[in-house]
Amino acid sequence: MTVDLLAADTAMGAVTLDVADLDVMTAYYRDAVTLSVLTHEGSTVTLGRGSTPIVVLRHTPGLRLAGPHQAGLFHTAILFPTQGELAAAVHSVARQHPGTFRGSADHLVSQAFYFDDPEGNGIELYWDRDRTQWSWTHGRVEMDTLFLDPQAFLQQHLTPEGREQPGTGEAEVGHVHLSVGDVGTAREFYVDRLGFETTAELGSQALFVSAGGYHHHMAMNVWNSRGAGRRQRTLGLGQVDIVVPAADDLGALSERMRHYGIQTRDDGRTVAFDDPWANLIRVTAGR
Repeated sequence: MTVDLLAADTAMGAVTLDVADLDVMTAYYRDAVTLSVLTHEGSTVTLGRGSTPIVVLRHTPGLRLAGPHQAGLFHTAILFPTQGELAAAVHSVARQHPGTFRGSADHLVSQAFYFDDPEGNGIELYWDRDRTQWSWTHGRVEMDTLFLDPQAFLQQHLTPEGREQPGTGEAEVGHVHLSVGDVGTAREFYVDRLGFETTAELGSQALFVSAGGYHHHMAMNVWNSRGAGRRQRTLGLGQVDIVVPAADDLGALSERMRHYGIQTRDDGRTVAFDDPWANLIRVTAGR
């Protein structure tokens, strides 16, 4: 069977988080993660770099915390264009909120640093090696989890300018990693239905998918959530945005999802639907 694929230029948009304390969360992403407030409208704050939204914080204090084994967000991964920009952001978070650091790793395709925000949402800050340095075998990209010394990285890449004025360059959501109930169902939805291509697999533990030969735009794992069912609405992940290049791509996706019996909300500008764990996915055309 031929699977319709997402356009090669598909990218990730902002991640929306439902938060209990809007002031604390805004300060964390603005002052520590070094994003800028792009808009503040009522109970919603959008932060990003330049004109690119990265995180949308939606004040929903009536919601309860998610359970530890519930499906939802594993982490939002923010991609920086240079190691210097990444080092500036890592240094800023580590200096202001050292207790939120969760580790670092060299993944062969990238270098990554992991944090939890004040309400427990996972964050990855990372930089990609050039695609010419990625290794592919039989359609799968080689990734690993190798030791990355954060102090050595900062000593090598943190500049005086980055130490004093972090947050001046571009950044974007590079990928979004979800906690799901099982990998097989995730593959059926995100690959066979939505149209991503599989780029890496860890047996029944994790799946990595992308459009256009990126190492991964999305990932799904069961490390904390194996067997999880549909989510109840809680604090944490509110919405994942995906951006396709053109209106024709959006129309084709909408038609394909309806063909598979997936209920969609289509207003002509966006197509929204739930994945099997009730994670809301919204697809728009163009930036």
